[in-house]
Formats: sequence, C-alpha cells, structure tokens
Amino acid sequence: MVRTIHPVLGNSQKLDGGSMYGNCPRAVWAAWSAPDALDRIDLACRAMLVRDGSRLVLCETGIGAFFDPKRRERYGVQEDRHVLLESLRALGVSDADVDVVILSHLHFDHAGGLLAPYAAGAAPRLLFPKARLVVGQTAFARAKAPHARDRASFIPELPGLLEASGRLVLVDGPSHPALGDGWRFHLSDGHTPGLLITEVEADRGPVAFVSDMIPGAPWMHLPITMGYDRFPELLIDEKSRLLGDLFARKGSVFFTHDPKVAMAAVARDANGRYSAAA
Repeated sequence: MVRTIHPVLGNSQKLDGGSMYGNCPRAVWAAWSAPDALDRIDLACRAMLVRDGSRLVLCETGIGAFFDPKRRERYGVQEDRHVLLESLRALGVSDADVDVVILSHLHFDHAGGLLAPYAAGAAPRLLFPKARLVVGQTAFARAKAPHARDRASFIPELPGLLEASGRLVLVDGPSHPALGDGWRFHLSDGHTPGLLITEVEADRGPVAFVSDMIPGAPWMHLPITMGYDRFPELLIDEKSRLLGDLFARKGSVFFTHDPKVAMAAVARDANGRYSAAA
C-alpha cells in the first residue's frame, strides 16, 4: 500500500531559546535559531497527516487554540485561531474526517489541538469526533498523575475527556491493531516517560514522527537536548539508537517544532555525527 504524508501546520510559538537548547551555549544555538529581543525562538507545532488507503491518520494536533488570552501570551502562542483546522481544510479535510489521531504524549503543545478553541465560560470540548485516539499507556498515566516538575505541561481536563470519549486506545508495545501493518511504535523515556514515536512505511520509505525526542534539525546532533527533557543522558542514548536504525534503513524523520524543515532523511558523516539531509 502506498501511504502519502502531508505536513500540516498548527499554531506557532515563541519560547525561550535557552530552555529549548538546554546546556548548549547561546553563542552556538543562536546561529541555528535566531532569538528575538526576549531571547525567544520561533517554533512550529506541526502535525503529520497520513493518507493510508481510505483512512486518514493524524500524528499529533499541535497546541491548538484552547488557551485563554493570558496563557496564550505566557506560552508565546502567536495566533488566536485554530490554525491546524485551517491547514487541514486546505487539504480538503475536516477534523470529522480523521479516523485515527496518534498522540506521542499529552503535553499541551502536542495535544491541545484536540480541543475546541477557547470561548469564555465554555468547558473544554474534544474535536475529531470519530477518531480513535491513540496514546502510549505510560504517557497517559503520566498525564493523569504528573510530577511537580512537569505538571504545568499538561491539560488537567484532557485525560478525563479522552476516557469519556469511548475512543481512547492505549498502546504498550511496538504495534497495535488500531494501526495495523506498516506501522510501528518506538518508546522513549528521555523527554517524558512513555513518549510514543510513530514510524510508518510511506511512499518515501520509513518515516518516524520523532516529536520531542528530536524537536527539529539542530537536535539531530546527539548532545543537543532541551531543558525540558527529564533525563537528557538517556535521551541521547535513545536518539543514537533510533537514528542509527533509521540511517541503516534509509529512513527519514518528521519534525514537529522545526519552523523551516518538516521532514528529512537521516544523514551521518564520517565522524558519526547525525544531521538532517539537505
């Protein structure tokens, strides 16, 4: 079966560059991601739409527009409308057409797009009314009982809404009948426990939606991690294994947060340094 991938942009953000690049010196990361006057860098929240025969499968939903104006400003969300829905419409797709939504984890900048836009006085409400909602079992447990360090990264109402939908699918292994053949999952614990990385066999070969394991092209370099990562050394080891495997199979990675690069083949130089192929 030929599967076609479409990058789908959601709402964009500006976040602190030092937080996004962890212990990487500003003099280095500023050459990769130009900071503004507040030292914030541009970030995308990009989803991956896969046309899988007659099915539509969406990897992540971006940050969406569920924040109230105060929190939208705090987290650097640039638009007050639900950009992902507009981008899907440009492809002739509505949220009601999507059959499966895969969420790598439930941090708000990856799962917030599941929710309808903010309206004063209105309770949070799920979009994508017919989609099966696929989440890693460990990531879901983390969202229900977050640590104090990352509690602010979650949407408190979301786990309950997912459970009440009757469409929640929890994954705890490398495959699941909800996706079937040609789909594979990798688990990562370096950024957050149970991050679910989705790999699909597409028309260009294997493509891995790497989410926050590798937010964008500069993070392909193994030592580069985020300040938001829970276990940076573990994350580096996980990146090394995944990129080595994809490189051997002539695979590609799909970036959710890179403002310029949506997808790239995995390249490795003579010194073993990984990069996004031009």
